[in-house]
Amino acid sequence: MNADDTDVVGGADGPGGADGPGGADGPGGAGWAGGALRGRRVPRPARRAARTTALLAFALLLAGGAAAGCGGRATTHHKPGTTHEQASGSAGTLLTADDGAGHRLREVPADGAPKVRLAARPDSEDGWNLQLTVENFRFTPDSTGGAALRGAGHAHLELDGRKVARLYGPWYHLPAAQVPEGTHTLTVRLYADDHTAWAVAGKPVEATAPLTAAGGVPGSHAHDATASPQPPPQPSEQPADRTVTVTVRGGKVSPAPARTEVKRGERVALRVTSDRADTLHVHGYDKELALPAGQEATLVLTADRTGLFEVETHESGLVLTQLLVR
Repeated sequence: MNADDTDVVGGADGPGGADGPGGADGPGGAGWAGGALRGRRVPRPARRAARTTALLAFALLLAGGAAAGCGGRATTHHKPGTTHEQASGSAGTLLTADDGAGHRLREVPADGAPKVRLAARPDSEDGWNLQLTVENFRFTPDSTGGAALRGAGHAHLELDGRKVARLYGPWYHLPAAQVPEGTHTLTVRLYADDHTAWAVAGKPVEATAPLTAAGGVPGSHAHDATASPQPPPQPSEQPADRTVTVTVRGGKVSPAPARTEVKRGERVALRVTSDRADTLHVHGYDKELALPAGQEATLVLTADRTGLFEVETHESGLVLTQLLVR
């Protein structure tokens, strides 16, 4: 046996050891009145400091494990600018049925479900102004493509069952050039951010409105209203101050995208021919136009806002030009 052994006679904890009777820390030892330091044991203050440090390290280790996530799981990371709920949340029940265009229905209870109404009014300059009145719903363009959160998303506009545009707000201008002569049906349908269609009792949340275009003079009926007299003919449309002609073929834009400078108040005509069906969108003005495959389509707008505004296609995601309004 030697002075470093423990729990035995003469050891560190035994009689005569460092912690035993007569040891450094035992009765009569250095840690006791009148005792003398024996063996190579570390003095009591140093040993106590070491124990305290070890306990603190263990406590920090436990705290770090708890911070890693609830139940020990790692924190979910998601796109900057989105909340955790936007990245992982979902609502309702996903059905196997779809909206007829491949978007599955997302069923929610009727109580508190999104609702929409649609009205169409002739525009004094061109076409119609459409208004969507929604309940239990908000437009969330910044989180499109994220998870389905109840009461949030966007809308689709259809003319006689053909998609015309995606809507990110309650107002939309429908140009007369997109509506052939005759009587038609407009439909708006509400969608979640993940592009599923909100539904109640197995049916999409939507609204319809009849629309009549006759003799080149737009006419319309408000939703759930009887026919009203046609508005008086408007003066002939003023010619555009600036015309931008663009062709899209094989995913390439011709001429190459560039800035088009216009003065505030000028009328701009965007003439676009695409080899595939698409949708033209003017950012900042919330103007859209359906692009039939292989046919020229023209969108006319008044540049009444200053700034830099991109003109792009929705489906192919191509920038056609940038309007610089001064």
